[in-house]
Amino acid sequence: MPRVNWSAVNGNSVKNLKGFICYKVGMASAFVKDNTEHSMTKGKKIVISATILECPPMRIFSVRFYKNGQVTGEVLAENLDKDLVSRIKVPKKKHKFEDVKDYDDLGIICYSQVKKTGLKKTPDLSEIGLQGSIEEKLLFARENLGKEINVSDIFEKGKVVDVRGLTKGHGFSGAVKRFGITLRSHKAEKGRRRPGSLGPWHPARVTYLTPMAGQLGMFSRISYNNQIIDLGKANGKFNGIKNYGNINTDYILIHGSVQGPAKRQLLVTAPLRKTKKQKKKNFEFLELR
Repeated sequence: MPRVNWSAVNGNSVKNLKGFICYKVGMASAFVKDNTEHSMTKGKKIVISATILECPPMRIFSVRFYKNGQVTGEVLAENLDKDLVSRIKVPKKKHKFEDVKDYDDLGIICYSQVKKTGLKKTPDLSEIGLQGSIEEKLLFARENLGKEINVSDIFEKGKVVDVRGLTKGHGFSGAVKRFGITLRSHKAEKGRRRPGSLGPWHPARVTYLTPMAGQLGMFSRISYNNQIIDLGKANGKFNGIKNYGNINTDYILIHGSVQGPAKRQLLVTAPLRKTKKQKKKNFEFLELR
């Protein structure tokens, strides 16, 4: 899971949590009616690209308290998932909310109930920031500790979100594929798919600017300002999707493409910086094609 600076994420467009753990299903063509003001296709039915994300319910693993950026206390939930407890070390000594007094901020660590999707059993764990004052954050943590949180409790249709996750992995790749350098002449010495020179005589070293072979893909990236076209319960709408299977829980339909292959875990968050162009778009979802 990617790391997020939650203090920088503006959560005004969400209700309580600033993010949610989802899984990429694949892409589809969405048939929508364009209601965007001043659009050239206003009032017409158009086809746009869309990405389907499955969002199983989340549970709170713990509530973490901070003071000056340092952890001062942590309250664990009861009746944790067995698949989660078998993979991580759970402290034997458990604190209560009354035990933690000196703090200036708090966040929650959530885990996804991914076994409901049928992808795997081991949940994904991630810390997620909260929206509002400290009193509102503490109230939300107290009320939802040990309860299920659905994606419809956090996001709304038509809102803009950011998607964070890892890109598709390509393994160890050469300089031509990795950096797009030109193939050398067939008469070139010491190989065609490599740079002609690794650098000058002086400085007598290979700098980091030289294109060389190495790891390509599996990079943490952010896809900014993706609009939610539709969300809700699957209820048998999506079955037999290539490279994925069936969607058994909640789903989100996002305008455009996002990083990663099918089944990649992603973190959908409140937008870091909205743009007017994306915010003013208004699509009425009709069907998938």
